Order: sequence, then C-alpha cells, then structure tokens
Amino acid sequence: MLDYIVWDVNPVIFEFGRLSVRWYGLLWAIGIYLCYLIQIKLYKNEGCPADWPDKIFTWMTIGVIVGARLGHCWFYEWYYYDDPIQVFAWNIHYRNPYIENPLGLLKIWEGGLSSHGGAIGLIIAAYLLNKYHFSKQKKFHTSLIWIFDRLVIGIAVTATLIRLGNLMNSEIYGNPTDLPWGFIFVRDGQTEPCHPTQIYEMMYCIVAFIVTWLMYWKGQCYKKEGLIFGVFLIIIFLTRFLLEFIKLDQEAFEQNLWLNMGQLLSIPFLIWGIYLIVKSCVKSTH
Repeated sequence: MLDYIVWDVNPVIFEFGRLSVRWYGLLWAIGIYLCYLIQIKLYKNEGCPADWPDKIFTWMTIGVIVGARLGHCWFYEWYYYDDPIQVFAWNIHYRNPYIENPLGLLKIWEGGLSSHGGAIGLIIAAYLLNKYHFSKQKKFHTSLIWIFDRLVIGIAVTATLIRLGNLMNSEIYGNPTDLPWGFIFVRDGQTEPCHPTQIYEMMYCIVAFIVTWLMYWKGQCYKKEGLIFGVFLIIIFLTRFLLEFIKLDQEAFEQNLWLNMGQLLSIPFLIWGIYLIVKSCVKSTH
C-alpha cells in the first residue's frame, strides 16, 4: 500500500532559448487534434460535407482558447484592496487587473485558462458556425445542439488531456488527505499529501467519453437531438460540482462564498443538461 506519492514533475519538457515546450500546452494541442479526428469520423458516418470537420476545428479552437482565457481573467482574477474604489454609494474593494490593463489578456504564457470560460467560448463559436456555414447546407438540419451532440464526444478526450496537463503543472489539486494515493505537490510548496483531483477529473472525463461514444454508435442517440449533449453536461458538471468540495480554492475571494466559483458556474450547465434530456425524451415519445 502506498503512503503517498511525491509529485515533482518538471512542467517544461525542453527549452530552446526563450522558447519552452510545456506539458500543458502540448497536451492541449494533442487533445484538440484528437477531437478533430473524432469529428471527421462522426461527420463521415452521417455523410456531411467533407469540409465541415475543418470548419469545426478552426472555429472551436479559437472559441475554446479565447473563451478559456477571458473566462479565467473575468471569473478568477479578482483581488481585495484595502483602498476601495467608490462607485456611486458603494465602496468596491475587489478589483480585476485585466480591466485596468486589458493588454494583459494577451499574455497567455503567464497562465490562466478556465474550463467554464472555454465552454462558453465553444457555445458562442458553435452558434456562429452554424448560423454562417452549416445552416446554409439545406440537405442537413443542423443547430447549436446538433453540433454539440457530436462535438462533446471529442471534447471529453480533450478535457482528459487538459486535466493531465494540470497534473503535470502541479495545479488545481485538492485538500490534504490521508488516503494512500495522496500526492505531495512539492513544486507548489506542499509538504503533506493532497487529493489528486486532476486524476479524479480525468476519470470522469473518460467516463463521459465512453458513455457518449456508446450512445452515438450503439444507441444511435444522435437521432434524439440534445440527448447526448445533455448526458455529457450532467456527467461533467455534476462531478465537477461535487469535486469542488474537496478542492482548494483557486483564488482567495472564494473563501467568503458558500459555493466556490467553479460550483456557481457549473449550476447553469447542470440545469441545461437536465432540460435537454427531458426535452429529447419527451420528443421521442410523440
């Protein structure tokens, strides 16, 4: 039996002058590419135009990266200042450095990507893609939900690799634990074992991939619009909501919240998932 695991992995794979290749960035790239390959297979199965997977790849890559960056900077980068700013009759103690210096948003090498922000970016990109490209192909009935019923199968793979990247970075882990698989993240200054919540999240992303893959190929659930997407949302965001109870807060301001930011942002996606499942089941009975 393991007492604990000392985790001391260098997040940088190699450096060449000022250029450095990090596990996190590499795993992001591999995840996006694997999602692209899965889209090719799914779209080919349904006889969609050959250029659709390329359009998905371009729009979704831009959407997820921009959304993840903006989401992190807006949701998590709030800091308390003793010297407040007065807005009308209120004293505002929390400030966001990216509001004061928007050019800092471009400094992605300094870190900071949000999965919820990435999800919002994907939704906006998928909506625009369908409106300006897919919906013009009259042979196919497409919609935002139609796109996500197929896209989330690949997203589950991408999310698995992103969480592996978090593990390599020794970031976003859990509270101290006495369980035998606890990790001591020495590069982040830890001296006692903590929950490796990155691995827990990798596990539920793998479950999401297996379930949605089987729903598509074995159950042909893509014919029930919204069912695959709804199930994916429940698996991902319900487990994310529950895991947040054993994760360390990412930012200091979350200590004053009943639910942390990750949980608050998960609730709308959970409600959406329940709605999609109920709606698709009701339609199938008529």
